[in-house]
Amino acid sequence: MLERLSLRGDETVLDAGCGTGKLTAELLALLPGGRVVAVDLSQNMLEQAEKHLTPAFGGRVTLVAADLQHLPFQYAFDGIFSTAAFHWVLDHDGLFRHLHDALKPGGWLCAQCGGGPNLARLRKRVAALSATPKFARFLRDYKEPWEFANAETAAVRLLRAGFVEVETSVEAAPLVLSDAEDYRQFIVTMVLHRHLERLSQPALREEFLGQLVEQAGADDPPFLMDYWRLNLSGRSQSAGY
Repeated sequence: MLERLSLRGDETVLDAGCGTGKLTAELLALLPGGRVVAVDLSQNMLEQAEKHLTPAFGGRVTLVAADLQHLPFQYAFDGIFSTAAFHWVLDHDGLFRHLHDALKPGGWLCAQCGGGPNLARLRKRVAALSATPKFARFLRDYKEPWEFANAETAAVRLLRAGFVEVETSVEAAPLVLSDAEDYRQFIVTMVLHRHLERLSQPALREEFLGQLVEQAGADDPPFLMDYWRLNLSGRSQSAGY
């Protein structure tokens, strides 16, 4: 994603969904005369990012706790960069409007998130398991916390929000975990944490996870995460466009 950027080096960029700040640091390294405003909804993530970023970059980075659907910025940024964040926002029309409004005229968006058939195998198994009698009272009516749009839908939404020069694509990005424990820890921390919060009994959570891990172990190859990435780019209209 960073290799796709064409930067002068003095821009002001929004990192939308910065997480722990690992990629934010690499972005700042490409902006020796610029600055980054790093936004995340999680205060815990921002605390980790601050420890990582502030000693190295000082005043060139500002950390802000904010919802991407309600950004407190207008015409503030030369560009917006984002990875692995937008699929956690269910209202992409609203998201893209707020991102567009945060850009200066002619500003760019370069983002990647889950899209298309992302994690289809795991999601199908979770849905089937959630409908069984043991888990149904906790999960039957629970709606997935993600929006995995296809390229065509995403393009329409970006255009509707006011972006021009829109380009979207979906690409496979499979990840194979090394063993059952790695797979278990990965889906607990990265994928299913909101599902598991609804299973109040530890034994019930362990049984739920155990069945998913067992099924993944029988795949070929075993413990495959069938990730698909949605690439998004566009620009806000220049003055006088």
